[in-house]
Amino acid sequence: MLGRGGGQARLPNSSINVAGGVPYGWLFRRVAVAVHHGGAGTTAEALRAGVPSVVIPVVPDQAFCGSRVAALGAGPDPIPPKQLTAERLPSAILQAANDVEMRKRCKELGEKISAEDGVGRAVEAFEELAKP
Repeated sequence: MLGRGGGQARLPNSSINVAGGVPYGWLFRRVAVAVHHGGAGTTAEALRAGVPSVVIPVVPDQAFCGSRVAALGAGPDPIPPKQLTAERLPSAILQAANDVEMRKRCKELGEKISAEDGVGRAVEAFEELAKP
């Protein structure tokens, strides 16, 4: 299991390596496409890494993030779990991996997000709101 999960899965194929926790900031910079649930933090890490996302949302906020990823051109439309098939997932992954314009938009978004001073901007906003 990747991310913050701690359990080890039992897999039928011994050639598959199951990792414990893996930091997404490290992992997503090393993949062509991130396939994930669409949580806010996971989505942010994929966008920051500049890679397309295939989102399989489980709860409404994840569906929202998946729809934003698609609207930004950073991934195909999210795939609800009930519509997830052995044909649809690889098709979405191939689309994300091979769409030159999508990859370009992801790279640009990643560079823009990485250049932001999020903490500094949050402090400025707080100070502005806290003025008497």
